[in-house]
Amino acid sequence: MRKLVANLALSLDGRIAGPAGEYDMSWIVPHAITDGARTHMVAVTSPATTALLGRKNYQGFGGFWPAIADDENADPKDRTFSRWLNEVDKVVFTSTLTEVEWANARLADGDPATVVKQLREQGGGDIIVLASMSVIRQLLAAGEVDRLSITLCPEVIGGGARIFEDGLPGASWALTSSTTTESGALCLLYDKKEIGK
Repeated sequence: MRKLVANLALSLDGRIAGPAGEYDMSWIVPHAITDGARTHMVAVTSPATTALLGRKNYQGFGGFWPAIADDENADPKDRTFSRWLNEVDKVVFTSTLTEVEWANARLADGDPATVVKQLREQGGGDIIVLASMSVIRQLLAAGEVDRLSITLCPEVIGGGARIFEDGLPGASWALTSSTTTESGALCLLYDKKEIGK
């Protein structure tokens, strides 16, 4: 069965954005541009043949990443990620967009949990959610996340949104990979344990 991977960055105090709102993410940048973080991103995305995005990340990624594939001045790992992102099947969850223009992108027909169940029945590699927190929250609540890819940034933000909120169903996770990057961030992979194991 296809694995659903949730990819996200967290601060030490469990934040996904700072106290100034959802775009307060400058604290992530020094930890995302290291060689270790880039290597982790390529490793976690390359097995995936479908990427799930919310509208904001679709527009943000689409405004930056497509051109990186052919930018000879860009980091080679960024170019690899850009090529993957351009080619991967992109499913966009939105209530406002009526069309998408990025190659291989399409609008979702349903809520994230329903779409993931449909995708699992089809052939293909992993399904990955790229930092789209509203989508990840819904999939965690529905018990549809199989793997957590977390970049734990050595920053205390002191306020802001959290991904792991009260009310999520309980689950146990096994650490399958841990890498320390040059900035001191930890790139962590956790696989959901099966009940009874």
